[in-house]
Amino acid sequence: MTQDLTLYGLAHCSTCQKAQADLERHGWTVNFRDVQKQPLADDERAAMVADFGAKIVNRASLTWRAMSEEERAADPVTMMGAKPSVMKRPAIVAGDLRLLGWTANVKRALGVPA
Repeated sequence: MTQDLTLYGLAHCSTCQKAQADLERHGWTVNFRDVQKQPLADDERAAMVADFGAKIVNRASLTWRAMSEEERAADPVTMMGAKPSVMKRPAIVAGDLRLLGWTANVKRALGVPA
């Protein structure tokens, strides 16, 4: 049985590449969405914020560190619209599961050995 999921991230992100390869190796069909090349619409960004809260913004990223105080003060929906690479990644939607990052807990939730 094949399981489908959507992985949101950046094509050049090594963590996203590793997550996609690991998932495919363990029977998942991965629908990859590069948020830089195919930006999320306002309602999609709002859904991400609803699902993940403030954690959707990667405050450890180079993008975040390069942002002005004014840009950092924006709400996450607006911020991700202006700078898609500030989104924590990968963001994974698999059925009812909403997972963020590529940690041991995320892998376990998807049946991928950590």
